[in-house]
Amino acid sequence: MNDAPLILTLAFDEPTFARFDGERRRYFPETLNVIPAHATLFHHLPGDRERGVIEAITALARTLPPPEVAVTGLRFTGRGVAYVLESEPLAAFRARLAREFEPHLTAQDRQGWRPHVTVQNKVAPEKARALHADLSAGFAPFRFTAPATLLWRYLGGPWDAVARLPFGENA
Repeated sequence: MNDAPLILTLAFDEPTFARFDGERRRYFPETLNVIPAHATLFHHLPGDRERGVIEAITALARTLPPPEVAVTGLRFTGRGVAYVLESEPLAAFRARLAREFEPHLTAQDRQGWRPHVTVQNKVAPEKARALHADLSAGFAPFRFTAPATLLWRYLGGPWDAVARLPFGENA
């Protein structure tokens, strides 16, 4: 049995993933960029309960149409830059899962959820501030539809893909 923690992220449609991952590869320090662009829903779900985690997420995701997500701006994080995401249906989905997984959640996953996609991190504040200004100058809000969630196993750096759990009754 593998008890390494599980991470739940949001899947992007192809054009949105290409944009976010392209920027992450361009702006993230290369030696630290060991995972693709992602928006984390949960940082640490119980790895020793993988089957139950998959079943719970699948059961809920099937009841919901793929959520529309608005990319509303950029956030300066001090040592990086992230795109801000907003979606009431996605927030409600995450809140329902949080109630289901509540006994197993870490403090990080219990605190307020601020969905985002980090494209730069762990750089000097001046470099991050410059990128934030550059990306903000050309930013126009946009939307995408999230087709699924992705479940990963945390391996101390890189992540191992476990499952793609689609939204919608045809999942």
